[in-house]
Amino acid sequence: MSTSLSRPALQGTASLFHAYSCSSLSLTDEAFLEAVMSSDVPKVRRLLDNLLDLNVNSVNFMGQTALQLAVSNENLEITKLLLERKELTRVGDALLLAIRKGYVRIVEAILSHPAFTDVRRLSSCPSQVDIHRDLFAYDENGSLFSNDITPIILASQLHSYEILHLLLAKGARIQRPHDYFCQCSACTQQQTEDSFRHAQFRIDPYKGLASPAYLSLSNEDPVMTALELSNDLAVLASTEKEFKNDYKKLSMQCKDFMVGLLDMCQNTEEVEAILHGDSMESMQNLARLKLAIKYEVKKFVAHPNCQQQLLSNWYQDVYGLRQRTTLFKILLVLGVAVGLPVLAFVSWIAPSCKLGKLMSRPFLKFVAHAASFVTFLCLLVLNAADRFNGPPFLPNITVQDRSLQLFRMKITPFTWMEILIMSWILGKIWEECKNIWLQDIGEYVSEPWNILDFNILAIFISSFSARLMAFWHVYAAQRYVDEHHVDLSNTSLPSDIKYFQLARVKWLPSDPQLISEGLYAIAVVLSFCWVAYILPANESFGPLQISLGRAVKDIFKFLVIFITVFVAFMVGMFNLYSDYLGAKHNDAFTTYVRHRLEESFKTLFWAIFGLSEVKSVVIDIDHKFIENIGYILYGVYNVIMVVVLLNMLIAMFNSSFQEIEGEADVEWKFARAKLWFSYFEKSSSLPVPFNLLPSLGPIASLLQGLKRSLWKAAQGKVSETTLGDEMERNKLRQKEDSGMDASAFPTPYQKIMTRLVRRYILKAQRDKENDEVNEGELNEIKRDISSLRYELLGINKREVKNLAELVRRLSQVTQQQHEKSTGF
Repeated sequence: MSTSLSRPALQGTASLFHAYSCSSLSLTDEAFLEAVMSSDVPKVRRLLDNLLDLNVNSVNFMGQTALQLAVSNENLEITKLLLERKELTRVGDALLLAIRKGYVRIVEAILSHPAFTDVRRLSSCPSQVDIHRDLFAYDENGSLFSNDITPIILASQLHSYEILHLLLAKGARIQRPHDYFCQCSACTQQQTEDSFRHAQFRIDPYKGLASPAYLSLSNEDPVMTALELSNDLAVLASTEKEFKNDYKKLSMQCKDFMVGLLDMCQNTEEVEAILHGDSMESMQNLARLKLAIKYEVKKFVAHPNCQQQLLSNWYQDVYGLRQRTTLFKILLVLGVAVGLPVLAFVSWIAPSCKLGKLMSRPFLKFVAHAASFVTFLCLLVLNAADRFNGPPFLPNITVQDRSLQLFRMKITPFTWMEILIMSWILGKIWEECKNIWLQDIGEYVSEPWNILDFNILAIFISSFSARLMAFWHVYAAQRYVDEHHVDLSNTSLPSDIKYFQLARVKWLPSDPQLISEGLYAIAVVLSFCWVAYILPANESFGPLQISLGRAVKDIFKFLVIFITVFVAFMVGMFNLYSDYLGAKHNDAFTTYVRHRLEESFKTLFWAIFGLSEVKSVVIDIDHKFIENIGYILYGVYNVIMVVVLLNMLIAMFNSSFQEIEGEADVEWKFARAKLWFSYFEKSSSLPVPFNLLPSLGPIASLLQGLKRSLWKAAQGKVSETTLGDEMERNKLRQKEDSGMDASAFPTPYQKIMTRLVRRYILKAQRDKENDEVNEGELNEIKRDISSLRYELLGINKREVKNLAELVRRLSQVTQQQHEKSTGF
């Protein structure tokens, strides 16, 4: 009734597999493959037992061996029968097929084959023919799987925990690919011969390494491994643009695995184990959490378990403040701001006292720094207000207090409020210098806030330097006047002295004081950007600040296109109107003289906002063609800038805002964690400018050390014999500890990670069972029914033969009795 699938007469799509033509198969081989295909166990056993010259490696028209057919049908009994034959080949293809279908018992049976006693056959890729020659197909059609796939990589990609456990127990491991810029002979040769295969050869192992199953079962510290691997994959996503989405997906898979382990935590001890790791040093400085923030693992940092731990550290020793109202916290900030000098002085004199320790806690340290910053902004505002009550002089009128005082001596010296502002700036500079010293310079530059701080401080320093230079020049001139008793009303003053008597309208454009005032104005505007640094502490303003930050990034991207279009039209307009000087409504686009270049820039720039007139392209003479071209270029410029580019920028802002809004909670908690973590560091608790005071910590340590030395001297020296015995015992204890098996005495961290991984695996398997469709189970039932059918048919044939033999014997006996009764 059944039709052989390996008959050469079969047409259609099967004729494409001519390489595996079955014309050379004998009838015995065809019957053998058909019996395996139909799961006829008795027939397969009979053929294997009776026909010793049977070719167990014969293939059907699809290139499938008998072992592969048995694995496809999930027939464990036939698979074991075939594995007993020593001449069996291409076992590796069958192993990969069993792994792909998830047949654990069959995989275990195949792994017991002598071919896999060499662990390299499970770890290295099949393209290494020297050790895989008898396991995989290497004809022109290739194996059923990629030649760069390995059993352990395939099991990892399919997230098969049980099969992966079997492979790891055999000693199989995934070999990490070489660096992308590796110049070794193997990488260079492979990239030269086949660049696509080289890229695929790299991404397949990473798919296995990033698998939650492999991360769980193959690493003692899966959290740290996943954290570092996610960053490596993110770097590869920006390097290998062709597989960017694949690497980003794998990086996100590692981050999701970390979040999944964090979900399994049931108490504070387990959360601390994930956040701190097994190192006591990490527990002190939260190095693992710092690494997660650096690699921007936002879902991990924003996880409720992680945030709860951060919150406990944030309100350390002052946890009751968390339940206070917002009004109370505002009053607390104001109180700290008013009493900041006293609190800072106490913390400086007695850092070990109760108040000093309290001021070093993260929350109160943040309050103190915020109060210092608010005070600095108030100084900037008061300094600006002070100018309204400044010296009563107009820009073109000079005022002097005494006959020998220069006009500039009245306005050039620093005021007391400006001196306070300078002290704040110096304190901020000292704070940034300490941050650069404590951090790596690359890590410092990678933070946008540090770049902003550097620019603001650089502008302030430039402004104060220019102001100091102006004051020095004025002071030198004033000293000359005082020494020589020069009459300032005399018109024959030296030019360098007379200049400092001139009104503001006659100052040179490069005057240091003018430059100082311009830079100071820019620095004051940028200083208020520091407000955005503390906004993530608030749930309402945090997402808004993140959206504004993303908008700034969009603007920088937009500027590339904007500058390109702006320069293109500006150069085109110059080429059009350069010979019409004096024949236009204004001098824009007529020549490259500096002030006319400025006029051209203003014309095109303000045209974006509709503040430029169209007369800028009108010519007073009758050159209509040039004038029409000017109208067209000016019109196209306005359409591109206003209609296209500005609307595109608005769309970019909207897209960024929607992206932030969709993940507002995660983005805000991640930004808040970054802010909090900056105050977890062991930095000075004294805010600016009190951090300029020399630290008393080294002096206190020196005094304590001296005190201990004096105490030991008073108690007498320790006996050398006793000390030697103690050192000897310590050495023996260290030797015993080093000789112990670390696996027999796991650390508390290892015990916790084992529990978490076990819970994670159980949850993953439970979710997989719930998500799987019943198609596989139905196919398995069908195969069992088919196998049972053939077994029943075999039993039926034997019973029919036995019944026929009984009928024949009965007829013979009946005939003999009839002959006896008749006498014949």
